[in-house]
Amino acid sequence: MATLRKGKCYSNVTRAYTRKSKFQKKGYIKAAPSSKIVRYNMGDTKKEFPKQFVLRAKAPVQVRHNAMESCRTLINRVLQKRLGKDFLFKIVTYPHHILRENKMLTGAGADRMQSGMSHSFGKSAGLAVQLKKDAVLFLVAVNEKDTQLAIEVLKMARPRIPGKFVVEEL
Repeated sequence: MATLRKGKCYSNVTRAYTRKSKFQKKGYIKAAPSSKIVRYNMGDTKKEFPKQFVLRAKAPVQVRHNAMESCRTLINRVLQKRLGKDFLFKIVTYPHHILRENKMLTGAGADRMQSGMSHSFGKSAGLAVQLKKDAVLFLVAVNEKDTQLAIEVLKMARPRIPGKFVVEEL
């Protein structure tokens, strides 16, 4: 069964890596896994809202696509329950960065069956968004009377993603 590693394994921002090989076709990631994020724009996408709030990164961080989907479901569910369709919620950034894992064998004789970390490139394990400092992850737009709810909902999503995030008004 495929297991999911802890978020701290992937929270540091590292550069995108391409394998150096004698053969050009071995130097690329063959297949990227599909994103778990179902929708990027929710609510009333055509209406203009007077108040906009964003969830902004305080430091460089990498956020996995399954953490983003978890936040999306939470925010969308709360806003739809309280406001119906009278809001706009957007996921601003798209997960492009491919995460790779070099699975290691365990048990007796495993050291003789595997090459370890030499020449390791790993298999794709998931996708992530690499955010720089002050980059926006989510945007919520609401009417004047619902500003407190928008701030509250974005604060509810913060514990589900790694790193430090702050809620700001645009």
